[in-house]
Amino acid sequence: MTEIAHRVQTAQDQASTIEPITQSNPGFSLTDGYRVAASIQTARIQAGAQFVGRKIGFTNKELWKQFGVDAPIWGAMYDHSVVAATNGKTTFSLAAFSEPRIEPEIALHFHKAPPANATAAELVECIDWVAHGFEIVQSHFPGWRFTAADAVADGSLHGALLLGTPCPIQAFGNDVAAQLEQATVTLSCDGGIRQVGTGANVMGNPLNAVAHLSAELARAGMAPIAAGELITTGSMTAAYAVSPGEQWSSTFEHGPLSGLSVVFQ
Repeated sequence: MTEIAHRVQTAQDQASTIEPITQSNPGFSLTDGYRVAASIQTARIQAGAQFVGRKIGFTNKELWKQFGVDAPIWGAMYDHSVVAATNGKTTFSLAAFSEPRIEPEIALHFHKAPPANATAAELVECIDWVAHGFEIVQSHFPGWRFTAADAVADGSLHGALLLGTPCPIQAFGNDVAAQLEQATVTLSCDGGIRQVGTGANVMGNPLNAVAHLSAELARAGMAPIAAGELITTGSMTAAYAVSPGEQWSSTFEHGPLSGLSVVFQ
């Protein structure tokens, strides 16, 4: 596993591609993938990175058939990979990323640790703010061809999270779950609409994605969600390839979240 972790981390650091791990190691499993990801996470923290939360991937079931997966996956986010936009606008260089794509997401910040097997209501009690974000996902396997185990080893495809303005949980009113489910995003590139998506595309509700993550972490004996963590819950639309010079933007309906605008360099 050490050699595989070194190979994947080198590809991440150099924005290069490698053959899928499972191509030469057909027995490489999801459990193996998480072990590789954990090894890379340890190396990054030892080098000075700070763990700030987790991304959940493949929560939109429309993507499962395309990538041959049958359940969500998750990976680490760091202080250097979460970038706060200013007044909902930012510029961002794609130079450090391999075959980058954009995903509009809803991110949840936990001011206290949720209990094991938390209900939606219990999760809400642990959240102090919500924000819209663009996750920049990437693949270090050519042409986005991989298995779920490959993707997990590659940090569950996390590149960066461009984070919009935090919205206090109180702004969502008395039925936070309904607001998150009904939140509707319109994703556009250079002024042309690419897709409209909703919170319901994220496992029925972004809170369901977090509940799934929490249960899977417990099942696998991994560190639970802790106070201070930021969890981005998965894409509300398909993932779209991005290139330097493009301007991508989002607008929201049905709820208090505000949109984002990014110019890629």
